[in-house]
Amino acid sequence: MTPPSISAIGKPMQIAFVPDDFDAALIHWTQAMGVGPFFVMQNIVLEDGRFMGAPSDCKFTIALAQWGDVQIELIRQENDVPSIYRGDYRPPSGAMHHVCVLTDDIAGARDAIEAGGGQVLVEGKVGANGAVIYADCGPAGTRPNAGAIIEVLQPASGSEGFFAMVAEAAKGWDGSDPVRLVG
Repeated sequence: MTPPSISAIGKPMQIAFVPDDFDAALIHWTQAMGVGPFFVMQNIVLEDGRFMGAPSDCKFTIALAQWGDVQIELIRQENDVPSIYRGDYRPPSGAMHHVCVLTDDIAGARDAIEAGGGQVLVEGKVGANGAVIYADCGPAGTRPNAGAIIEVLQPASGSEGFFAMVAEAAKGWDGSDPVRLVG
């Protein structure tokens, strides 16, 4: 059986950025763009995280908000280890870093990525029963990062409630309390 194409894994639900100045990006998105509120989760480390096949303890902070049907994610790396947030896999500040699609079959998504010539850059566990893959889907001769990276997330149980809460908070948001810490 032929694995599905990468586009068949799922529709994009999130656009992510790795700004030079995380705090300035929060101000830009909440004030200039009117997107918010942002929910911030600090010092995340993927369980069993791997970067380019090697164990990784990349620590990062994310801020999530909803903009219509699309979630916006801002990312700041908190430690100095090789990752997709630095070096060759980090686009110029302000440029989109990756798009995220959801799946309920992370193994099938990996098969589709690899069958399409993509390279898994990062993988790890998310929560009790979730998983994530970040991949460069450009042809081997155009790597690194010929286009945006794709994140494929198999959400952990309960994630849909968190995503729904972020989306609900954006409905009719009046600009108050623009940045909210989670956890």
